[in-house]
Amino acid sequence: QVQLVESGGGLVQTGGSLRLSCGGSGFPFDDYAIGWFRQAPGKEREGVACISSTTLTTYYGDSVKGRFTISRDNAKNAVYLQMNSLKPEDAGLYHCAAGHTACSFYGGKYYYMDYLGQGTQVSVSS
Repeated sequence: QVQLVESGGGLVQTGGSLRLSCGGSGFPFDDYAIGWFRQAPGKEREGVACISSTTLTTYYGDSVKGRFTISRDNAKNAVYLQMNSLKPEDAGLYHCAAGHTACSFYGGKYYYMDYLGQGTQVSVSS
């Protein structure tokens, strides 16, 4: 049974930091690219970041470049999203996703990956 489980969301003040985690099971985790996308009420889904399976190449959405860092630990079947200098516009439900194709294939639309998690909520107070 494939599972992707996110954790680490919460409420933080503007300028603060959060570290999200994504744990995977039921599939060969180290063969899959892992992406993060977010969705806020009334807004379209937005690709946030992605990390490839073997070369560990990273990709970031324009709105988070320089503030967010994605990393992975294949020994733990985990991917992390370090979010710094958070802004109110970063608030939303953050999902991780796993795809058996390179990050670049998705063009930032990581919600089209093979497996999706249920999400963890991030709130940023102004």
